[in-house]
Amino acid sequence: MKKIINTANAPAPIGPYNQAVLSGNTLYISGQIPMDAATGNLVEGDIKAETKKSMENLKAILTEAGMTFENVVKSSIFLADMNQFSEVNEVYGAYFNQETAPARETVEVANLPKFVNVEISMIAVL
Repeated sequence: MKKIINTANAPAPIGPYNQAVLSGNTLYISGQIPMDAATGNLVEGDIKAETKKSMENLKAILTEAGMTFENVVKSSIFLADMNQFSEVNEVYGAYFNQETAPARETVEVANLPKFVNVEISMIAVL
C-alpha cells in the first residue's frame, strides 16, 4: 500500500507525479528544483542558493512525512554543469552528518526541468 505525501511548503508538482510516495517504511521523494513554493519563482544565478532551496524543499517533504535528513539512505543529484560540483557538495553536505550520510550519485545532464542548474531526489526510511 502506498501513501501520497504532499505539502504546501514545497513546490507543487509540474507534471503527473507527487512530491513523495510512502510505501511501507520507505519514502521516495521526487526530484526537487530550486523553486519557491509560495511564489512559484525559481531561485537563479547562484548555485549555492539554488542547492539550498532544493534542499529546503526536500526538508519540507521529509518533515511532512515525519522524517528528517537522518532518515535519508540515498540521494541523487543532477547538475547542468559538473564544474559546480564542489559548491553543490558544500551546501548539500551541511545537511548531513558525515558519518551517517546517505549513499549518493551525482551526474551531469543536458537539461533539467525549467532549465534549472540542480535537481535533487531522495529515498528515506523510517
